[in-house]
Amino acid sequence: MSKLRCHISISLDGYVAGPDQSEEHPLGTGGEGLHEWVVPLAGWRASHGMEGGTVSASSPVFEEMIANIGAAVMGRGMFGPVGRGPWAADEQWKGWWGDNPPYHYPVFVVTHHPREALEMEGGTTFHFVTDGIESALARAKEAAGGKDVMLYGGGQILRQYLAAGLLDVLELNVVPVLLGGGSRPLDDLAGTGVRLEQVRAVEGDGVAHLKYLVHPAR
Repeated sequence: MSKLRCHISISLDGYVAGPDQSEEHPLGTGGEGLHEWVVPLAGWRASHGMEGGTVSASSPVFEEMIANIGAAVMGRGMFGPVGRGPWAADEQWKGWWGDNPPYHYPVFVVTHHPREALEMEGGTTFHFVTDGIESALARAKEAAGGKDVMLYGGGQILRQYLAAGLLDVLELNVVPVLLGGGSRPLDDLAGTGVRLEQVRAVEGDGVAHLKYLVHPAR
């Protein structure tokens, strides 16, 4: 059965992006430090068309993360600049990743404003969904053809899927940095009744990988 999974890097004080996010600094001040553990990995480099890299305790975690994914969901803030409102009539923005994004499967972007689907090189097509997170997930699962769906973030949409009890697997890659502000996805969830069952903890180089099964409210 297709699962909705989220594997996300998070600071020790609970932020998945730093303060003052902008087009020039999409992860905010200090946010790049959240991903220093993964960029050197041989598996990550290979997935981005690069050679070389290291193998460590984090390698099998990363390999599992990218396996069996047939589609993805993300929020508008992850797809594009922080600005909100209708897409510009001459919209040229195609995401942060250039003409050949690293996904290579359909990606459903949750937004309040309609936009035509955007077909990219390498098999990635961005679909813009305006009728909510449930619709985005249903469309992604259909497109995934039995494989899992990855929830890529950012923090706001992760909070929404958790609160709705729609997420099946959550892996927090906890990095020992303190950002002090920014996007914090785990706030205001105490009243939802969602329960997390820890099933794995792996100590990597500069990161702790904590994997949870997510159980909706009883």
